[in-house]
Amino acid sequence: MGGRTKLVGIIGFPIGHSLSPRMQNAAFQSMGLDYSYIPLEVESRRLFSAVTALRLLKFRGFNVTIPHKRRIMAALDDVASEARLIGAVNTVEIHHGRLIGYNTDGRGFLRALYDAGGTSVRGKRLMILGAGGAARAVAFQSALGGAASVLIANRSAARAAELVRDLALTPARCSTTALRWSKASLKSGAREADIIVNATSVGMKPGDRSPLPSDVVTPQHLVCDLIYRPADTALLKQARRAGATAMNGIGMLVHQGALAFEIWTGQRAPVSVMREALQRGPTGGGGAPGGI
Repeated sequence: MGGRTKLVGIIGFPIGHSLSPRMQNAAFQSMGLDYSYIPLEVESRRLFSAVTALRLLKFRGFNVTIPHKRRIMAALDDVASEARLIGAVNTVEIHHGRLIGYNTDGRGFLRALYDAGGTSVRGKRLMILGAGGAARAVAFQSALGGAASVLIANRSAARAAELVRDLALTPARCSTTALRWSKASLKSGAREADIIVNATSVGMKPGDRSPLPSDVVTPQHLVCDLIYRPADTALLKQARRAGATAMNGIGMLVHQGALAFEIWTGQRAPVSVMREALQRGPTGGGGAPGGI
């Protein structure tokens, strides 16, 4: 680092688990860019002070992770339309002193889907497990990307219903339905789905079982688990046993980071370098859905 080094980073609490510094700094180095990506532990009560400091210190931007993705929106000068619809920001660009918020999670998912096998959500039917931040990002971006239908299954029926109501406010022509979290409803939803997405944390802990009953997945399905550590969850093992296509969360992690890289630098991200940087690192611990 020197006096001309452009600074970016990530704010969250805690922050020690984040893989983004390894991934982003590898990308900057491979491109010969004088950037440095710094992890910054910021408590909730210090959030607005920290954002002011990053502006004054002339950071080029920063990522936002748990627990700040929603609250950060009140500190920004502008928020991209998709991030406003999702209700969360994970990437901020500082441009001429103005803070502009984006959400790259959903687009990262779509890119990962295409990268893994040339799959598009256009015309597809999705069943999404969960209704938290990662689920919202995937649901909104899939609806806006031309999905035929999105089914939301969540243990809290009220949160699933809330997400369905919010999806109905988009201009997308996409059927949206909330499912009860029961074996019968999950089986019924799976029969209607082409793509099943796990956006819950079930699968992160050793010994976690699949969130789906054993006879739900069939060879027709593409099963995406947004968890990236472990890379091979019980759900993905279940999918392969059933003859389905299986995809873990590494691709989404890489591509949401690549989109942030492109926002900050204006250059195409070295996706293969970013993926390799993640694969070289430690594999222990859990990686939450949509975590950065």
